[in-house]
Amino acid sequence: MPKVLVLYHSTYGHLETMAEAVAEGARSVEGATVDIKRVAETVPDELARASGYKMDQEAPIATVDDLGNYDGVIVGAGTRFGTASAQMRNFWDQSGGSWQKGQLVGKVGSAFTSTATQHGGQETTLIGLIQTLLHHGMVVAGLPYAWPGQSRIDEMTGGSPYGATTITGGDGSRQPSENELEGARWQGRYAAETAKKLIG
Repeated sequence: MPKVLVLYHSTYGHLETMAEAVAEGARSVEGATVDIKRVAETVPDELARASGYKMDQEAPIATVDDLGNYDGVIVGAGTRFGTASAQMRNFWDQSGGSWQKGQLVGKVGSAFTSTATQHGGQETTLIGLIQTLLHHGMVVAGLPYAWPGQSRIDEMTGGSPYGATTITGGDGSRQPSENELEGARWQGRYAAETAKKLIG
């Protein structure tokens, strides 16, 4: 049965919430085991607190040694100037040993993100994360248009064929909408189902 890691970095809690929804979707696949872990914060503690970072996140800190233990890795990181947050990039920059051993080759990779605005680099961030997953030899599961919420135009909403997204607002006050959370659940389920098929 598939083992899935939901690996995220969340500054203000939006991606923590999305990660929980992704995990919920993955756990709906019969037999799936799902862990939620986060990457280490690289911003000094004093500065993080002064900047209002959400410091009380329950997920344990992941290490690159964890990666090889899973059949699927679903990665969530916020957007910084059109690419993934430095904290997530730092984590993957340490994964050379895993890459050399081919630990993720043929396993499922997937990505989700958030931005402050509707056009704040969601797709470029996802593509950047997907490129990293492909370099590790992973089979990528996105968020296809088979999920009906992808095509909604009756509300402002995240969502991309490359992965689930949420929009936080410039001041971070907007929380993930039900449509965005449903997209995250759909993607988590899809990734876990794909991993289950691959391991046969």
